[in-house]
Amino acid sequence: MPDNHYAISQIKQITGAEGTIEKEYTISTLLTDSRRITNAAEGLFFALSGRRNGHEFIAEAYAMGVRNFVVKDHADMKMPEANFLRVDDVLAALQKLAAYHRGRFNLEVIGITGSNGKTIVKEWLYQLLSADRTIVRNPKSYNSQIGVPLSVWQISDKDDLGVFEAGISTTNEMPRLEAILRPSIGILTHIGPAHDEGFKDRAEKIREKLKLFDHSRLLVVNYEVLRDYEEAVTATEKFTWSTKFNQADLYVFAETVISRNYYLRAIYKGKEVECLVPFTDEASVENAVICWATMLAMGYTAVETDKRIEKLSPVSMRLELKNGINDCSVIDDSYNSDVQSLEIALNFLNQQNQHPKRTLILSDIYQSGLQPDALYKQVAEMIAAKKVDKFVGVGDALTARQDYFNVPEKHFFDDTATVLKYLNALNFDNETILIKGSRSFEFERISQALTLKAHETVMEINLNALLGNLNYYRSKLKPGVKVMAMVKAFSYGSGTFEVANMLQYNKADYLAVAYIDEGIALRQAGITLPVMVLNPEASAFDKLIEYKLEPEIFSFHLLDEFVRYAQLRGLNNYPVHIKIDTGMHRLGFEDHEIDILCDLLEVNNNIKVKSVFSHLVASDAPEHDDFTKKQIKLFDRAWKKIEEALGYKVIKHISNTSGITRWPQANYDMVRLGIGLYGIDSAIPEGAAGLQPIASLKTSISQVRKVKANDTIGYNRNGKLTQNGVIATVRIGYADGYLRAFGNGVGKMLVRGKLVPTVGNISMDMCTLDVTDADVREGDEVIVFNEQLKIEELARQIGTIPYEILTNVSQRVKRVYFYE
Repeated sequence: MPDNHYAISQIKQITGAEGTIEKEYTISTLLTDSRRITNAAEGLFFALSGRRNGHEFIAEAYAMGVRNFVVKDHADMKMPEANFLRVDDVLAALQKLAAYHRGRFNLEVIGITGSNGKTIVKEWLYQLLSADRTIVRNPKSYNSQIGVPLSVWQISDKDDLGVFEAGISTTNEMPRLEAILRPSIGILTHIGPAHDEGFKDRAEKIREKLKLFDHSRLLVVNYEVLRDYEEAVTATEKFTWSTKFNQADLYVFAETVISRNYYLRAIYKGKEVECLVPFTDEASVENAVICWATMLAMGYTAVETDKRIEKLSPVSMRLELKNGINDCSVIDDSYNSDVQSLEIALNFLNQQNQHPKRTLILSDIYQSGLQPDALYKQVAEMIAAKKVDKFVGVGDALTARQDYFNVPEKHFFDDTATVLKYLNALNFDNETILIKGSRSFEFERISQALTLKAHETVMEINLNALLGNLNYYRSKLKPGVKVMAMVKAFSYGSGTFEVANMLQYNKADYLAVAYIDEGIALRQAGITLPVMVLNPEASAFDKLIEYKLEPEIFSFHLLDEFVRYAQLRGLNNYPVHIKIDTGMHRLGFEDHEIDILCDLLEVNNNIKVKSVFSHLVASDAPEHDDFTKKQIKLFDRAWKKIEEALGYKVIKHISNTSGITRWPQANYDMVRLGIGLYGIDSAIPEGAAGLQPIASLKTSISQVRKVKANDTIGYNRNGKLTQNGVIATVRIGYADGYLRAFGNGVGKMLVRGKLVPTVGNISMDMCTLDVTDADVREGDEVIVFNEQLKIEELARQIGTIPYEILTNVSQRVKRVYFYE
């Protein structure tokens, strides 16, 4: 078997589980979240209990194809061909399996723990050592009691080095992680106040963390920590570093900033060595010194180590410096928040000289170990010492103590949502902004709002808005009415499985696609909801059946083809959907054909009619209401005849997005929700509460230039300004979906909040804007459409419909999905 493939019977033996093996399976994937099922056929689901009881999601995991489960109690669980391994402690079983897997491989493992810097040091060691080692490491910051075993599961024979971080929040946790990792080399990073509240005191926390290295050969550690806690260190070799004590193995005695780099000089083995760190903030320099010490301890030469450290690239999780809106710089440190890391981040802020003003956006600080009054007095003193010009405090604790802060300009908000609401009023302009927040405050939303999305054309999809729209329409339905979500045409340009997964997780009843290949893509992405195919092709029936897709039957010819195929394949009661033409005159059986259709359906056992449906032509248009009523009447006549012939009930549906809004009497058993999911419904007045646009299309300015009056611009010399002015070339063209019809002043975009027109023809990859009256710069973000400049407005500009605008955004435009 491959390295991480185990028979389920073997896993039962490894974990000491009870239960009968109903069917033998090969397991290669460990699963802990029913919302993130991958490789279900070879998955083993651990029903962990924490904030949610994993046992409640077993049925959902089973429905997604998982057949193997580790549970605490399975008395009521009876599922065909499923294995339930019963254990006393599901988490312990996961860790035991990971420890067994780790024990099969004789690779060197570096174990990293500490209060801060674990992930950075891990990622930098990966950069530094991957040139000559095959390395396996934690994904992101998977350093918890669950994350570590999931990370270790990745180990294979090809790996000769593991680099794993481990985090704890209280006593008696580290021995469990040590038993899994068994590191031969240990690294203790910066020790600060994070998680102090889980321990009696700081000393107890350090001793608990040192337990990760109980069986390590080598420990890389700060000299002062080893001096103070030597009795807790069992490693046979110790390599120490320090910036204060020359007794350390690596004594860093000089630090100099040279051209945005930190030049370090140190004594190692009695000789002077040097290292150039491509960062200047205190946190990065300390982490780099730890990496420097680690490489020397592992036997790398001082020269080779220096050469590699010079090439380190930043890890985006912490203290990320980015270009911001309105000529600002943004330091994104929204990953965590404690007093120690705040001081380091403020030091970094203080180094920034590119703007005249320094701003701090800070959330309440959790888990500091201090009483609130003492904590925020200390924070206020730090901010004053670092000469912060503008302070934005977010949270109840900061707001209650705003008098503590003596800052030239200060603002306080209860929560992040309120900050975002009033963000424009804070007038960020030409300043360096440090964003520092506890995870629960979701400060990444503020970072997103303040960061300039330069050098790339991106369509951002807000999955929360999509969910809000789904729930908006659900609120209009009677209990029991199902929802079929239309995800055809790349979900109206918004994505495939990204959108479908959200719909599946939130219990949509059906999905619908235009063609079989779209349905296949959903199945391959793990979507298990029933999927109706609106335009099936006989040449792809094999794939339709293989992927359990359900065809729309809209003509006698298609019915005959599918029935003959079903007979040849020996299919019985295969689900199909019957389309009735009540006035669209596109696809479907007409009124005069229903009796013959009933005769054919009545004697056929190869197919089973799941639904009968039709399509409203003008459900959004009051002037065509009489025609809509006629359609509903024809549909009623058709489905009644079909149900009578079949002798069983079918799902009936005719309402589309606008039909849900305007024709509640036509909602029947199910509705088909299409463009409304994406925030557009022509039956709802613009500006009315309820729907939220989910998509924003953004690009950026490549170049700004002055042009003289009547100089021509673009292909065919069609563009010109009537007076001297300024134009900006932006990175979007008709190959991206911005149609040629928008050229020559028809289309408009938002730059720095100002609406500016196109000038000249739209090119394949770019177009030009008249920015004479706007103060813009190269790299500025440009809005093609968003919640302010709506898709509906773009459609009006060129005389089309929002559907066309949304679906025309090409696949080369990167989609970015946000879920809060």
